[in-house]
Amino acid sequence: MSGKNTILTKFPLAGTKNGIISISHIDEPYGSGSFPVVSIGISLKKGGDEPDWKAHIPYENLDELITALNEAKAHHEGSKK
Repeated sequence: MSGKNTILTKFPLAGTKNGIISISHIDEPYGSGSFPVVSIGISLKKGGDEPDWKAHIPYENLDELITALNEAKAHHEGSKK
């Protein structure tokens, strides 16, 4: 990853003692001229500078991702009944 990483938010990772989910904006993630992405990082250690796992989502796919996440949440909530 070569672009500027701007952390937008961090919150605790459920089910872990010190895990963190971070959401970042990354400019030119794949080199000069590449389009910006949203990065979702998972760190298992508190304050981990480099996430253990990450996914880069193009901004053009955010609406589809949000829809899919809401569907997954509804499915999960429905299965708990």
